[in-house]
Amino acid sequence: MTSVTETPERAFDVTVVHVPVSHPLVGPLLRELGHEYSTRYGKDAHAEISRYPDEEFTPAHGGLLLLLLERGRPVAGGAFRRHDAATAELKRIWTHSAHRRRGLARRVLAELEREAAARGYRRIYLTTGPRQPEARGLYLRTGYTPLFDTEADPETIGPLPFEKHLPVPPSPGKATDL
Repeated sequence: MTSVTETPERAFDVTVVHVPVSHPLVGPLLRELGHEYSTRYGKDAHAEISRYPDEEFTPAHGGLLLLLLERGRPVAGGAFRRHDAATAELKRIWTHSAHRRRGLARRVLAELEREAAARGYRRIYLTTGPRQPEARGLYLRTGYTPLFDTEADPETIGPLPFEKHLPVPPSPGKATDL
């Protein structure tokens, strides 16, 4: 039986759940994400989405997949995988087309960053496509540093890489300055 880990935090009447990639609620996320990428880039994107084995998005391999559910249905989600010992790589960030412009993607990012930091990662790395200006804007607005020339035509760059350094949590038993 598949387990779903639910956190008590709610925003916008949305519940955050951690699920395995094989969970039935993940299917709509990946189907719509694949369709959108295929439409924007003119080629089948499902191969790119399935390029990484599902195991890479499990805690045993340093990863995580989470969904935001509204009335039990997925409205947004995302995942991270181990990039290196200190870096989590964000993948599959998605908001259902009927639920955009509600701050859900920002919530997904915040949840993924929090989880990555709790698992000991100190840096987030991600790429987005040159035909995804909404994603590019989101990452810039949420403190990600572009690792490319933002003045260049995105089509000449290809995947647009970003990074964000996560705060180091205070050591247990040590006082912090206010």
